[in-house]
Amino acid sequence: MPGVPPGRYGYLGPAGTFTEAALRTIRDRGEHVPFASVAAALDGVRDGDVEAALIPFENSVEGSVPAALDDLATGDPLQITREVLLPVSFALLGRTGTAREDVRTVATHPHAQAQCRRWLADVLPAASVVLSPSTADAARSVRDGVYDAAISAPVAAEHYGLQVLAKDVHDTDGAVTRFVLVGRPGQPPAPTGADRTTVVAFIAEDHPGALLQLLTEFAVRGVNLTRIESRPTGRGLGSYCFSVDCEGHVADARVGEALSALRRVCADVRFLGSYPRADAVAPAVAPGTADDDFRAAAAWLDRLRG
Repeated sequence: MPGVPPGRYGYLGPAGTFTEAALRTIRDRGEHVPFASVAAALDGVRDGDVEAALIPFENSVEGSVPAALDDLATGDPLQITREVLLPVSFALLGRTGTAREDVRTVATHPHAQAQCRRWLADVLPAASVVLSPSTADAARSVRDGVYDAAISAPVAAEHYGLQVLAKDVHDTDGAVTRFVLVGRPGQPPAPTGADRTTVVAFIAEDHPGALLQLLTEFAVRGVNLTRIESRPTGRGLGSYCFSVDCEGHVADARVGEALSALRRVCADVRFLGSYPRADAVAPAVAPGTADDDFRAAAAWLDRLRG
């Protein structure tokens, strides 16, 4: 595999997406390479075209990004090394001279549409919504005369020479999107005390209590889950894996033992990384689940075994 060019970071493009804005909060210097899709950005990491790529992973309104979950679960292994939280508010953009009442077609990304559905129904009830690969791609299509307007990041107006027809376009105040920085597998960042771990668990067979068994391995060790959802594996109806975020680092005894237990009872467990939480919230460690508690229990067992 070719060497990774230094300072090259990919993102879901084109220029003017929220993903680019999120990337600039952590990598303001170096070359930023736009990709047409989440899958293309992750393949850019696998092929060595970029050192890492920032992709949208989860939104506080619309939930997780299926393309990200599925590619990380089934493609060649990659690893999350960092996360970014970015407040999201959209703008309605059109070509210069466009009046809001003249808008008949609006292009945007599916997640943006979901966050602006009521606004569109109230303000532009006669407009048809067309889905685009990204909000910036929607803005570009408006510039090129394909559609009348786009719901996009406000910064896209500057990139594509568009006029802001409406600001603060959203249904819910305080929407936040979580982005993850993904690189090739390696040593996880050192524990900070406020970390998150992401894994994908493939159950060995479909049976009553399969999900409960998975959850129990975390619960009995005091590991709190911050996200869990099922995704189809593509191997036929009824074949699912579970994408999981939990508090803590793989270096923490309680997290390490939970993952080890999962590996015993699941067909496979894909480790997607332990990395600092962007909100720096440290987990509440329940009595009996601190690292010292696990060490003391192991020492006691060693004494019994002689």
